[in-house]
Amino acid sequence: MSAGIEIRDVAVTFVGAGPQRLLALDGIDLAIQPGQVVALIGPNGSGKSTLLRVIAGLLAPDRGSVAIDGEAVAGPGPRVGLVFQEPRLLPWRTTAENIGYPLELSGMPRPEREERVARVSQMVGLEGAATLIPSRLSGGMRQRAALARTLATEPAVLLLDEPFSALDELTRERLNMELLEIAAREGVTVLIVTHSVQEAIFLADRVVVLSDRPGRIVADLGIELPRPRSLGDLDAAIVTSAAQSIRAHLGEAAGAAA
Repeated sequence: MSAGIEIRDVAVTFVGAGPQRLLALDGIDLAIQPGQVVALIGPNGSGKSTLLRVIAGLLAPDRGSVAIDGEAVAGPGPRVGLVFQEPRLLPWRTTAENIGYPLELSGMPRPEREERVARVSQMVGLEGAATLIPSRLSGGMRQRAALARTLATEPAVLLLDEPFSALDELTRERLNMELLEIAAREGVTVLIVTHSVQEAIFLADRVVVLSDRPGRIVADLGIELPRPRSLGDLDAAIVTSAAQSIRAHLGEAAGAAA
C-alpha cells in the first residue's frame, strides 16, 4: 500500500573544517500524494540525494520535519525503501541471497523468504539469475537485483537516487518502463532523483526542480501525460513543452546562484 509524504520547512547544514558550515537544503516544503511518481531534478550539489536521505530517516534535518502518512520520520523504517546509484550487492552472495538479505536480517522464516524473493525476482525479470553472483551479472541485472532487494521489504514509499544513470540508453529505457509497471501494479509512492529531463517527464506525475545550493524548490510542474505510458509518448508535443519549462527553470536557478 502506498503512503503520502509531507515535507515541511526542511533545512540541512553540513559542518566542514573549522567554523565552515554548508547549507545544503533550505526551506523545503513538498507534499506527495499516495501512489504518485515524483521526479526531483536540479544541478549538482542542489541537495537532491540529501533530501532522499532525510525522507529515508538516514539523516536528521537541522530544521523542519518529514512525515509518512502523518507519522513523523525519526529514523530508517520498513515503510521506506531506498535504491542507490550503485547496486551495493554483497559480492559473495548469489542474486537470490542478496535480494533476500534484508528479509533474513528481519528474521523472516526461510520458506516465506524464498517465496517473497521468487516473486520480486520475477517482477524485475531476474528469475533465471537466482544462483549467479554479482560479478556474473550485467550492470542492468545488478541494478534489477538492487531494486528487487528493496521491493522485497514491500515498502510503501520507494526512493530512487539516479538508479539507472550508469547504464546504456537502451537498458535505461527498458528499466524505466519496468519501473512504471511496478509502480502501477504495486501502488507504491515513488520519488526519483534524475539529471535527465526526458527521464523525469517520462516517469513522473510531477517534476520538482531544485535550485543550486542551497537547494530550494523553484518549480513544481505537473506532467499531463496519460498513463499507461510508452516510449512513443516522448514524441508528444506536451513533452516538448514540459521539457522547455523544466530547462527554463533550471537555467533561472543556475543564473540566480551565479
